[in-house]
Amino acid sequence: MEIDMDKDLNQMSQKELEALKADIDQALASLESRRRTEARVAAESAAREHGFSLDELLEMGKARGSRTAKKNPPRYRNPENPTETWTGRGRKPGWIKEALEQGRPLSDLEI
Repeated sequence: MEIDMDKDLNQMSQKELEALKADIDQALASLESRRRTEARVAAESAAREHGFSLDELLEMGKARGSRTAKKNPPRYRNPENPTETWTGRGRKPGWIKEALEQGRPLSDLEI
């Protein structure tokens, strides 16, 4: 579609506006594609300057990021509510504090 810069958008028909919108969407997609290609070329160049390929660096990032933190298993369970557990790390839950205040040893609450 040829754009008449002198024509006001308010004077355009719905069909003309939809065609213009389609052209703009296509131009934006093309621009994004060109920018991604330029960014990749620049990243590959920077990686080569440091003796790596971009794929090597991306794989290193995946390997490092793929490790998930291990969740510590619970070591203590509330005998009054078995769904409440504690790993023994961090702040003591209220039920642990109450048991200790009542003189119960922590070993009584171990799983």
